[in-house]
Amino acid sequence: MSGNGGHKHSHSENELRAEALEAVLTEKGIVTAEAIEAVIRLFEEDIGPMNGARVVARAWTDPAFRARLLDDATTAVGEIEMVMILEAPLVVVPNEPGVHNVVVCTLCSCYPSGLLGISPSWYKDPAYRSRVVREPRNVLSEMGLELEPGWEVRVWDSSAELRYMVLPERPPGCDDWSAERLAALVTRDSMIGTGRPRLPSEI
Repeated sequence: MSGNGGHKHSHSENELRAEALEAVLTEKGIVTAEAIEAVIRLFEEDIGPMNGARVVARAWTDPAFRARLLDDATTAVGEIEMVMILEAPLVVVPNEPGVHNVVVCTLCSCYPSGLLGISPSWYKDPAYRSRVVREPRNVLSEMGLELEPGWEVRVWDSSAELRYMVLPERPPGCDDWSAERLAALVTRDSMIGTGRPRLPSEI
């Protein structure tokens, strides 16, 4: 599951431009660091992951689509209108009773941003990238996700050539919900594997 090929370490030109622009705007007092952080959180946790949430909700409500998604995720995602073009081929791995999946990029920070938006800062952190491979259960526990004893944890290593996304299990209590309504339950962390979807009572 883990592999080192194809990783790229340098920041993109767009990232460097964004960092420079942020520094100038903050220095001149045009925006505050707090306002920038609030916008980043919005894109990281809500707006950014909407495409991925639509894919997950479709898989929860359409068994034929789910089968296509697990067989050839890149093609299946392309069926959904308005979903952004993927940066690299995608593999979707399903959580199921007794098996929990989590995604990492051990050598850099490759991430399906077309589906999940801006990658969170902890995803790029060397501690997460190294520890989640060696001790995934401990890392998940520290992030607030307690797994049942005996469950298998599978760690998937993304690269520039291949990205991974988790298909979380559908929460209970929403059997008659539409795909649009279900999408509100899907969180960014549940698609990385470091969290679970929201419960119906939480929205």
